[in-house]
Amino acid sequence: MSQPESAVADAQAGGRSGEPLAKLAKRYGLRRAIARPRFPVYVRQLWERRHFILTYATSRNVSKYSNSTLGQLWQVLTPLLNAAIYFLMFGLILGGSKNIENYPAFLLTGMFIFTYTQRTVTAGAKSITGNLSMIRALHFPRASLPLAYTIQELQQLAISMSVLLVLVVATGEFPTWFWLMIPVVLLLQTMFNIGAGLVMARLGASMRDLNQLLPFITRTWLYASGVFFSIQAKVVGSAGLPQWVADVMYLNPVASYIEWMREILIKSHNPELGHLPPTMVWMSCVFWAVFALGFGFWYFWRAEERYGRG
Repeated sequence: MSQPESAVADAQAGGRSGEPLAKLAKRYGLRRAIARPRFPVYVRQLWERRHFILTYATSRNVSKYSNSTLGQLWQVLTPLLNAAIYFLMFGLILGGSKNIENYPAFLLTGMFIFTYTQRTVTAGAKSITGNLSMIRALHFPRASLPLAYTIQELQQLAISMSVLLVLVVATGEFPTWFWLMIPVVLLLQTMFNIGAGLVMARLGASMRDLNQLLPFITRTWLYASGVFFSIQAKVVGSAGLPQWVADVMYLNPVASYIEWMREILIKSHNPELGHLPPTMVWMSCVFWAVFALGFGFWYFWRAEERYGRG
């Protein structure tokens, strides 16, 4: 009798005799069909599937607007229309543009940067539950899915940023050497988005009501990130609150990325600092990028065996 046949026979006998099946599996060197690999192995498996991740993200981008008349233009029109509505409400009706020079560029920068993170987090929360048939049919690192969704949003951001730069110039700003820092800020934000997307993917896989709560969470996040107003001017200047309140608000990762991008693009945003953000802002950007990326991968990997079960 061969070793596999012997293992099966012993397993049947062990089941009848009460011997634990786990002990039998260990004796014959058997392991679970979908076992969580060690973390370095898991990262290597993801790298080996990088072409699949990129192709899957690109195909989703192409198919997302395939049935609409304007097609890929909606990638740009959606944040622009949102910015126009918010400009009317917060800039004109509620007077949010007071004491902010070049408010259109100020608002557009905030909207485009916030939308990138918002859409990545929302897509990440649905990346596992929306692909259960693929997960149950194929064996691959499950982190491939939230990574693909992040790359999909990054591809859309590339188009949106091109439009944003044109609009910023149209509002009176001119390119400077500081614009070379734009890829650095976007890289840090992408690192944060990957980590946040992985965390939300695991939470979304186990908390089915999360998708119902996300619109309320992201809307609160929107209002707390200084998209429509200057945190420093509104919190300390108008409200008269202590400086530490504004500093705490700057620790919000999206607020930090928005603030740094505004410092780069809008010359008059903070004349005292030129194009350099406050120390707390860029330190917050770096911290959240590194922490979210490391924690997000670890947190998602810990539940690798449970995705698609149940």
